[in-house]
Amino acid sequence: MAEALKSPPEGRVTLRNVGWETYERLVEEDPNRSAPRFFYDRGELEIVSPSFEHEQIARVIASLVEYLLVELDVDVVSAGSTTFKREDLLRGFEPDASFYFPGKIPQVRGKRRLSLDAGDPPPDLVVEVDITSPSGSKLPIYARLGVPEVWRHDGERLAILRLQRQETGEERYDEIPESALLAPFRVPAGALSRFVEEGLTSERPAWMRRVREWARELREGS
Repeated sequence: MAEALKSPPEGRVTLRNVGWETYERLVEEDPNRSAPRFFYDRGELEIVSPSFEHEQIARVIASLVEYLLVELDVDVVSAGSTTFKREDLLRGFEPDASFYFPGKIPQVRGKRRLSLDAGDPPPDLVVEVDITSPSGSKLPIYARLGVPEVWRHDGERLAILRLQRQETGEERYDEIPESALLAPFRVPAGALSRFVEEGLTSERPAWMRRVREWARELREGS
């Protein structure tokens, strides 16, 4: 039987002893839902109902990624909050936003559904907004499913986390100053944080123009 552990203010509950079949049934009940979102790790299920603040930050970051890449002339496919899961690993997640970059785009473009179980690749970039509790617990899920980079926002700042292999052979996320996915354009986490903050308080057209101007400067300087 599933055991409820906690329910913080944002609308977050963690259940233990949840079977894979139960998790899949919850996911498939309404595949078009935007909330709640499910994170599954070998019997532990976290259910998140995002707050307005959470959703605003996530949408600003997703827009920032797309505006930035358009001006950098980098192709991208947005996978949004798609459910990514692998039964053999007993893990699954639904990110705030996710993206495929050029190396993987030929494998996913034009598809109606994605399935890691069927051999589709995980996204290159996951956006994770976690205001009410540390999102470190989700990082092992992303790592095990092979997500190379996570942009994590805690309500105050954006951090860039890169999946790295340690001397022990273990893979874990380390914080890095610039996005490895966007090298050689040198996109720093500090600048991304500032643009997210501006995007939450500025009129969208003016903010979009500033993002594009910055991206053009990055491109010209690369």
